[in-house]
Amino acid sequence: MTQIWHELLFAHWPISPELLRPLIPPVLALDTYEQQAWVGIVPFRMSYVRPRGVPPVPGLSAFPELNVRTYVTVNGIPGVYFFSLDAGNSIAVALARTLFHLPYFKATMKCHRAGDVIRYYSHRTHHNAPPADFIAVYGPIGSVTYSRPGTLVHWFTERYCLYTVVKKHVYRGDIHHLPWPIQAAELEITRDTMARSHNIQLPNTSPLLHYANRQEVLIWPLQALS
Repeated sequence: MTQIWHELLFAHWPISPELLRPLIPPVLALDTYEQQAWVGIVPFRMSYVRPRGVPPVPGLSAFPELNVRTYVTVNGIPGVYFFSLDAGNSIAVALARTLFHLPYFKATMKCHRAGDVIRYYSHRTHHNAPPADFIAVYGPIGSVTYSRPGTLVHWFTERYCLYTVVKKHVYRGDIHHLPWPIQAAELEITRDTMARSHNIQLPNTSPLLHYANRQEVLIWPLQALS
């Protein structure tokens, strides 16, 4: 399928691997950068969400999304592991939970842009799900650059698959896009309980912030790994 991601913020906090390891499936190897694990909270909005060859569907092909993630490897291939993905479209949530076996949750979400200022609101409404909110203002503050291999921002962003586990079976979903056009960013948080909903206590430090204005993405179906 195809998607276009807009006004995406990468907000990352360092977490001790010993604290994070029990929170991800044991069949996945927790990935670290210089022996440090990281948790990311990533708000953005999507458009042109559609299976390949199918035109966009009004009311289904554009909506906000917000994910909580960390980083893992399987057979030496780095990827993303999602603790949660909140989305502002109940049909998209149902389809993603069924087809991609990902922890999508319904939420009331708003994303408004004025110039380079993005005001973002998310309140999880999914039945029997842990409560989670994210209310913040963010935006870019620098020129576009492209990360160099070996740097932390490259380690965060240039990953081309996701992993999910269903009944101890590992699945990989391949993702393709051009290198991320990264800008420095600023963030003002009013309320954030996204990580806390997964029993993750973020450190009382400022996150590392990176912004990308637009990214076109191709997504392949899940593959079961032996």
